[in-house]
Amino acid sequence: MLKIYNSLSRAEEAFVPLDPARVRMYVCGITVYDYCHLGHARMMIVFDIVQRWLRASGYPLIYVRNITDIDDKIIRRAAETGEPVPALTERFIRYMDEDAAALAVQKPDIEPRATAHVTEMLEMVRRLEERGIAYRAESGDVNFSVRKFPGYGKLSGKSLEDLRAGERVEVDTTKRDPLDFVLWKRAKEGEPSWQSPWGNGRPGWHIECSAMSTKLLGAHFDIHGGGQDLQFPHHENEIAQSEAVLARDDGQPFVRYWMHNGFVQLQDEKMSKSTGNFATIRELLKRHDPEVVRFFVVRAHYRSPLSYADDYLGDARHALTRLYTALKGTPPDAAPPDWDEIHGRRFREAMDKDFNTPEAVAVLFDLANEVNRAHSTALARQLRALGSLLGLLTRESEAFLRAGTGDEISEVQIGALIAERNEARRARNFRRADEIRDELLQKGIGLEDGAQGTTWRRNWSAAR
Repeated sequence: MLKIYNSLSRAEEAFVPLDPARVRMYVCGITVYDYCHLGHARMMIVFDIVQRWLRASGYPLIYVRNITDIDDKIIRRAAETGEPVPALTERFIRYMDEDAAALAVQKPDIEPRATAHVTEMLEMVRRLEERGIAYRAESGDVNFSVRKFPGYGKLSGKSLEDLRAGERVEVDTTKRDPLDFVLWKRAKEGEPSWQSPWGNGRPGWHIECSAMSTKLLGAHFDIHGGGQDLQFPHHENEIAQSEAVLARDDGQPFVRYWMHNGFVQLQDEKMSKSTGNFATIRELLKRHDPEVVRFFVVRAHYRSPLSYADDYLGDARHALTRLYTALKGTPPDAAPPDWDEIHGRRFREAMDKDFNTPEAVAVLFDLANEVNRAHSTALARQLRALGSLLGLLTRESEAFLRAGTGDEISEVQIGALIAERNEARRARNFRRADEIRDELLQKGIGLEDGAQGTTWRRNWSAAR
């Protein structure tokens, strides 16, 4: 049985969907004002694997991942670039889609935009005000009264006393309590705005996900995911405002299982746009094969920190090369895994333990060793089938082994040097033949001489 670590209970729990015929998952997506970075890539890949495994396990899944297309950061960036907010967000949504596709991240079933669900947000704010949990401040903003929700802090484990002492509390003298957070923001001159009972304004960030998720998945659903940095205050506030409206009616929790992926760390610090400490996906893909980047993310457990350095991606390339080498001569196909085969059983057991991809990847390497030992086509197909559940090993082996990132020696140049080496060998000029082999190796190209002639592959570990 699948077990999921629930951030709410701080324990692994058996996954029992609210409705076995309709599993529902919502993931907080990207705020589209800049290029996506490796932290975003990790979130997208992690929950792509979650949705792939749920479907592979037979669950009929509805997967929603939102787009935040109205936000303070978006408005500031549009002012900096001198372009309308819709033009800015459309541009970065396009870039996000391109990056996700390069990393083999499948599109969610539904990808709502915040600006398309303002009506639902207004209704939720109205109901909170009607129940005395929201109030209009002197500033014109509408705020949520945190102390009127008894369960506040249950997701993050933070007490109101700790928060009141000043941790991550926004200073706003118009709030009744510094802990209160904004549901609806009064419009400022020149900013995008919508009409509301409280005057022209726009939604606060937290209300967006509550409104979109409950509109699309219902008042209560199975899984809510996102990065660890969203656990507090964003997800804590989602619980408060959603349960203040919904759970009061039926006593049920807003979400059954909360999942959070760990940070990506660059030089031992959390990767973040706000500090300028981040590597964009586009920069990475200029130097590294997209499947290598995905594999780098997959072979770490989703809840653990992930340290980034170019050398680590070089090691990931070397490891993935071992798997693809075992698949040489085996065409990619869409054959399903054999769950009765021992590696299939071990793979399932690993993934059913809170999506334990490190253990699942270890099974792939054990299986690759068996393929190399037994030269079994059936085992090679099993290796491909299991790898594909992680979004890996779907290409022709030679296509991966020869793939570069555009700035290395070209295939034409490699072919010319191999031809020169072959001619040198025929002339028994072995010194020149060895020089060419070494020259190619220095450029990251490994040669293999066999009965069918000389083949090559990009071998970055040798180049480094």
